[in-house]
Amino acid sequence: MAEFSLSDLEKIIRERAHSGDPDSWTAKLFARGIDKAAQKLGEEAVETVIAAVRNDKKALVSESADLIYHWLVVLGIAGVPLSDVLKELETRTGRSGIAEKASRQDRG
Repeated sequence: MAEFSLSDLEKIIRERAHSGDPDSWTAKLFARGIDKAAQKLGEEAVETVIAAVRNDKKALVSESADLIYHWLVVLGIAGVPLSDVLKELETRTGRSGIAEKASRQDRG
């Protein structure tokens, strides 16, 4: 079996986004817009943090999946491809996290 990737999920989200399927959560989020999708992303982030703090590995896996899905939905609604985020991460791998963060503070 081929490994499932974030790119695969991004593609599924893109396909479902404007499908008009009344049973598609993705289509509903896209129809409701960035505010609702971002709200859901925030809720999932909090639930992920709670699972981590509680050391509930099963919940952490489940909430992380929800978090990643909603993050990709927000990116999709905003018109930001996953590849842009990955390119940004790639530029950061050649230096320490502390140096990278300091460079961002210098930019504004």
